[in-house]
Amino acid sequence: MRTSLSKIPALSLLVILTLTSACLGHELVRVPPGNRNSVQPPIPNTSALRAKAFDTTYEEKYQKIVGVLREDKELMASIKKAAQTYQIDPIHIVGALVGEHTYNITIVNRVKSYYVKALAYSQADFKFSYKDVSVQSFVKKPEFAHCDAFTGSAELWECRDETWDKSFRGRVIDGVTYDNMTFQRAFFQPFFAGQTFGLGQISPLTALEVTDLVHATSGLPKLSADDPQAIYRDIMDPERSVVYIAAIVRDAIDAYRDEGFDITDNPGLTATLYNVGQPRRRALALRQAADAPGGKKLPAENYYGWLVNDRLSELRALLGQ
Repeated sequence: MRTSLSKIPALSLLVILTLTSACLGHELVRVPPGNRNSVQPPIPNTSALRAKAFDTTYEEKYQKIVGVLREDKELMASIKKAAQTYQIDPIHIVGALVGEHTYNITIVNRVKSYYVKALAYSQADFKFSYKDVSVQSFVKKPEFAHCDAFTGSAELWECRDETWDKSFRGRVIDGVTYDNMTFQRAFFQPFFAGQTFGLGQISPLTALEVTDLVHATSGLPKLSADDPQAIYRDIMDPERSVVYIAAIVRDAIDAYRDEGFDITDNPGLTATLYNVGQPRRRALALRQAADAPGGKKLPAENYYGWLVNDRLSELRALLGQ
């Protein structure tokens, strides 16, 4: 179980993090603010199709989420409180929300309407499964045995996610054909395509990854794949959703720091990681590239994070920064 960051004095936390980096043999590299790409990276076609389906544009969607953040004082107070609890700049939470509601769903006019959806999901009868095999049964296959060495929820579920990609995705195993799709899509989307996951658009898999951190820091009950209704309740409830967003950002920052990169000054990077997930796998890949001769030395933002960095002054103004 992780120690609550909110319970560690700031100086002690700095010492711990510095020693952690030193023990790993890496000098901590501060990733500077701003975009590494001079122009916005390509936006996936799926985002364009969503905008077209609702007869809107990215700019209109951007302005709508910015308007909600500006006008909803209760939401902004929740964002600032969660950021303080997880010891991150609230701009990271704002960036994640702006990216999601610009390129994925469109923010609803009343954030509290998510409560209604949370209640509906929490009462529905469904489970996390793929081809009639529950995820809890599936991860007992021998290919996942090495993941059992991880006791933390983040490391455990990321290991299972990576194992699916390496051992099952797009393959035929013992006569069973496994579709070329992500672990999240295969097991954790029990409803129709295009389903939403509340204010933060958090996937059940990501919620499972940070449940230890959320439990230790905020005191919320630990989530389990055996109780998908509880997972949907938490990620659909706007107040809890903000807590999970903060935890996801904190977890990504910690994953990169463990590999020698301090990304706390770059909201575009944390927004990118919020969008793409798998922070440990990506941090390790960056570390390996940085250690190789002529390799990539700094992480770069995607289209989603690029927007956040590009509009940073306006987004910080929402927070009075």
